[in-house]
Amino acid sequence: MKDSSYIIREILPQDNLQIRNVIRDVFVELKLPLIGTAYADSETDIMYESYQNNREKYFIIESNGIIVGGGGIKPLENGDDNICELQKMYFSKSIRGKGLGKEMLQKCLNFAIESNFKICYLETITQLQSAIILYDKFGFKKINGALGNTSHFSCDIHMTKNL
Repeated sequence: MKDSSYIIREILPQDNLQIRNVIRDVFVELKLPLIGTAYADSETDIMYESYQNNREKYFIIESNGIIVGGGGIKPLENGDDNICELQKMYFSKSIRGKGLGKEMLQKCLNFAIESNFKICYLETITQLQSAIILYDKFGFKKINGALGNTSHFSCDIHMTKNL
């Protein structure tokens, strides 16, 4: 990690409120659609509880006791058993551009590989250009249309990567 004041760890129950606020603050800050995105997901309020099943994990970035970002892996809802989804990877403005996105993405992909997924899928929005550039660098390729049933109809970019 570039800065030792940041740690990436698995989510804990007491992290729910802070990570929910990080996720929702990003949507408001960047004027992203609130409906049909992670902003409106019921899971966003209960992130710890939402990542407790087999083959799913959510990681948070903590700095001096404050949650400043997160990202997770889950089996793709209503998808093939070999496909996971990179979910809810959002960072507070204060930590963007510090290389933490690369670290979080690698940690998530490592977990996906350890969990025997063959393909990683993600959905994002055109406005999140820095995220799309990161996904491109990691070998994600754009596909036509959504996979599974995420209910994120406002996401206009769909990508996959073979693991």
